[in-house]
Amino acid sequence: MTIYNFSAGPAVLPKEVLKKAQAEFLDYANSGMSVMELSHRSKEFEDIIKTAEQLLRDLMQIPDNYKVLFLQGGASTQFSMLPLNMAKGKKAYYLVAGSWGKKAYTEAVKLSKTIPFEPICLASSEETGFDRIPEFDNRLIDPEAAYVHLTTNNTIEGTSVYQLPETNGVPLVADMSSNILAVDYKVSDFAMIYAGAQKNIGPAGVTIVIVREDFLNDEPALSSMLDYRIQAENASLYNTPPTFGIYMAKLVFEHVTSLGGVAKMEELNRQKSSLLYDFIDRSDFYKSPVKFAKDRSLANIPFVTPNAELDKAFNQAADEAGFKNIKGHRSVGGMRASLYNAFPLEGVKALLAFMKAFEEERG
Repeated sequence: MTIYNFSAGPAVLPKEVLKKAQAEFLDYANSGMSVMELSHRSKEFEDIIKTAEQLLRDLMQIPDNYKVLFLQGGASTQFSMLPLNMAKGKKAYYLVAGSWGKKAYTEAVKLSKTIPFEPICLASSEETGFDRIPEFDNRLIDPEAAYVHLTTNNTIEGTSVYQLPETNGVPLVADMSSNILAVDYKVSDFAMIYAGAQKNIGPAGVTIVIVREDFLNDEPALSSMLDYRIQAENASLYNTPPTFGIYMAKLVFEHVTSLGGVAKMEELNRQKSSLLYDFIDRSDFYKSPVKFAKDRSLANIPFVTPNAELDKAFNQAADEAGFKNIKGHRSVGGMRASLYNAFPLEGVKALLAFMKAFEEERG
């Protein structure tokens, strides 16, 4: 039985990447050591991290005046690092379009009890279950604010920001965890981008931060480990970084490059997601909870049947048929197909055949 992994993260990785990692696992570059055994100060690892950075710079066309960091702690640690470093004495705006955007804002509010800054919810779609990207009047933004924060893809609710909002000249910061390298954004539109690796880049454990040099903090943060400038000045080697995760990221960057880069990945992702969205739109049995088609995610596609009992039956039958981890997030229920870069087109076609058969049987 063929297994298709629809997990929202840690997610499916390219088979070619896994095979290469397997081949090099015991002996990397004739060193006689596994990548997992290499010192982060060794020549071998220096080559790995520098190559990974250059590959990412080339893929995302990152300008020279941006630093690229490989950090730990996941995107959730950035919820704290960002205001700790960048917001002191200023306002910080948050566009809350999903659960992760809400967590980022909530963490900022918590920090504001001890750090002097003012987090402001710019707009939220929580009242309608995060079924859309909320709009706002950019004239409400104080031009002296530290930043405007948004999440480019809402993994749980299945919405995305494609048209970046006007921010009244205030720097834009994005949590791009679930659609980095999957949608072809222009890096120079952002002061900072951060992303957990476990969707499109590699295994859990690595966090990518891309930050414009003039946006870096001037004053020291409370902790050296949580200080962007210290991490940048030490080229991500202030302490032992997640060496194996960075190596895996390098392999993924090489793989995406070989396929044609980020623009090609977006084209393929639009092809995959369109097949599923078109099927859902034609069906009287399945429905998308996202209100507007323009907000639909290419990466995470939630859908439901007419009732919760049928959702439960679908998830059970899908799992038994080899469609793994398609159950929706516990906070929203239903189903969710995560079609990240490494997810194959054949898997989408197989899912459509299964969905059609289930509808004919239960509809």
